[in-house]
Amino acid sequence: MKMKERKRCWGEGDELMAAYHDLEWGVPVHDDTKIFEFLVLEGMQAGLSWRTVLYKRENFRRAFHGFDVVRIARYGERDLKRLLADAGIIRNRLKIQAAINNARRFLEVRKEFGTFDCYIWRFVGGNPVRNRLRSFRDMPVRTSLSDLISGDLKARGFKFVGSTVIYAHMQATGLVNDHLVHCYRYGEINRIFSKPPC
Repeated sequence: MKMKERKRCWGEGDELMAAYHDLEWGVPVHDDTKIFEFLVLEGMQAGLSWRTVLYKRENFRRAFHGFDVVRIARYGERDLKRLLADAGIIRNRLKIQAAINNARRFLEVRKEFGTFDCYIWRFVGGNPVRNRLRSFRDMPVRTSLSDLISGDLKARGFKFVGSTVIYAHMQATGLVNDHLVHCYRYGEINRIFSKPPC
């Protein structure tokens, strides 16, 4: 007897996208380096497809020193020129400047809250929002919660953190489970323990 085929809500036909869907998207993230990585990548995605960013992810990881937020916060003009000359990443000056700026703001938040993790997860009380979406037509691109987080980040000086970018970040880091209910990952992710708020 054949095993029942796993049904994905997206990612079919693209090995890298399928792996990202199966292993990362929607999984609660509590590691500051990984949270910062997604913040940079989601900002880079603005106006582009996630597939474009995902296929450049390893190049971004190399160019941005493994998303070491402390190191990136110290980037100067030389680093900006180096990044703008790197054909392996998205060479948008404003987005690259935003990533450097956001590293500095990220450290300020960490100083205030202990970790960025504690800061961001307090918006959902430490527990992921579990949506029950049946179709992509039901999937929002922003919510009142992403509006709230976006507004708070902007007030703290972050750039490229509009509500749509932040909602994508919430989906990526598991603050919200937006796998469709018929997707095999929906139930699996709902069963993942997420630590309580700090």
